[in-house]
This record gives sequence, structure tokens and C-alpha cells, in this order.
Amino acid sequence: MRILVTGCAGFVGHHVTRRLLADGDQVVGLDNLNPYYSPTLKRARLDALPDRSRLQFHVLDLADFEPLEQLVAGVDAVVHLAAQPGVRHSLVDPFVYERSNVRGTLHVLEAVRRRSPAPRLVWASSSSVYGGNTKVPFSETDRVDDPSSLYAATKRAGELIAHSYRHLFGLDATALRFFTVYGPWGRPDMAYWKFTEALHDGRPIEVYGSTGASRDMTYIDDVVDGVVAAVRRPVREEVLNLGDAEPVTLERLIGTIERAMGRTAQRVARPAQPGDVEHTFADIDRAGRTLGYAPKVRLDEGIGRFVEWYRWWRARE
Repeated sequence: MRILVTGCAGFVGHHVTRRLLADGDQVVGLDNLNPYYSPTLKRARLDALPDRSRLQFHVLDLADFEPLEQLVAGVDAVVHLAAQPGVRHSLVDPFVYERSNVRGTLHVLEAVRRRSPAPRLVWASSSSVYGGNTKVPFSETDRVDDPSSLYAATKRAGELIAHSYRHLFGLDATALRFFTVYGPWGRPDMAYWKFTEALHDGRPIEVYGSTGASRDMTYIDDVVDGVVAAVRRPVREEVLNLGDAEPVTLERLIGTIERAMGRTAQRVARPAQPGDVEHTFADIDRAGRTLGYAPKVRLDEGIGRFVEWYRWWRARE
């Protein structure tokens, strides 16, 4: 297949692109390489991809519609992973979230809609759309009209726009709600990276809120399995959860990183941050039935792989 991957220099985008290239697909990749976190890491992800001869990479912002429309021409599928991440940063710079997550997603949908036949679209939503829901596990049929952050609101806006395009134009489009993806080549703004970095450097870790708060930590290879299955298989569902279905408390996460690093963390307690939620927990039954999705990598193994990669990454600096 010939597949367009937006955000291909991002964390999930890198791993999806790597898998598609390994499978023999042609990949048209785009990324704006924005400085939310180090573009050096993003370029290193690109450099680490196998068989670059089957990758056409473009530096492009999704807010630029005309060149995006040209890239959509001639592809069999679009995997839309480009987005502005980060709950806390949305309190500082809200406009970049509208530009990337709302306008960018609208541009992708419109570019796909204008092709005949329209390519299949698989795109990244987020577990953040569940907001402060207290019923667990979170199911795709739950109400998602109470976002706890601007980031969550922009992801839900993308889902609503995509819903209208499916209804009006019959687009073959599926949103995948990711639950706290982690692993090698990850994002430096994520808690597991920050804890590992602090332990590596001999600094205290900052712990925000209760250590009893939990996240459905999902290893990157499992998420990639789900994304690629959604591209390869006929999928009728509009929304699917991709999680691990085993919430991990902050206390357990810290302990797992400590064991992998062989060090004990000195902790500094901080208040919970605006926009944070207490728990996330994915119901993955629908993804299992639809995609054959079944996460395999448990936390100890996944964190161990990340720590091994992180030590390699720091040694090369």
C-alpha cells in the first residue's frame, strides 16, 4: 500500500512508519517538526527509520491545506497522527491546539473527502475525551461531553467533525482513542520519561497529585498493532479504544522505574495540575472483536525496554 502518515516524526508516528516500512509499504510522511519538544529527537527518529528509500518525507504544517491535498492524492490510506499534545501546555498556548488538533484534522478530512475514491482514514483521538468520567472501564459508548482540559476538548472536536464527514460524505474513517502510550523514542514531557531522566541525573522526581491516581499505560508496540490492523482490516466502527485494560497507579509506575534503573527516587510532592484526571481505564472489547487487538507487553517489560533505550539515547549525546 501507499500510505500517508501525518506526524511521522512524532512518537507514535515514528513507530507506525517503521512498521509500515518493515511490512513493505510505501510511506508518504509529513511533520512540521515544531519545537514543543526537541526537534533533534524528532529528526533522530527519522534517521533511525529502516529502508528510507520507500519513505518520502515532507516538512509540512497541516494548517497549509493545498500542499496537504496534493500529498493525499494517490495514497490508499491516511494515518493521521499529527497533533499538538500535552494537557498542561494547552493552558499556556491554546491557539496551537486549535491550529493543529481542530483545523489540522478538518484539513485532513477535507483533503480525503476530495479524492475519488476517498482513501481510508485512521486517526488518533485520545482517552482524554472521557474527561472526569467515574464509570470504569471507559467504553466507546460512554458520554464524552465533559472534557477536563482544552486538549481534550480539541480532540473531542475532531471526533465530532469526523462524525459529520462520515455522515455527510460516507468517509471510511475511524478514530482510535489512545491511552497513555509509552516506550522507546517516547515524549520527554511524559511522566515516565521525566522520572527516568531525574533518576539518571541523580535529581529528585516531582510527583503531582496523589500516587494513587492511575493511568492505563499502553506499550507502543501494542498501539502500533492496533493502528496497522485498523488500516489493513475492514472497519465499520467510528471509534475504538486502544489501551492496555490494566490501570497502573503512579506509585506502581515509580516503583517499576526505580527497579529498572536500580535507584531509589527522592520525591518532591506537588499539587495536582489543572486538567489532570484521577483515573483512566480502557474497555478494549470492541477493539479486540474488530481488530484482533490484544495488548501483550506488560509494564515491567515495557519500562525495562524504555530504560534500556533511554540509557542508549543519553550515552550518544
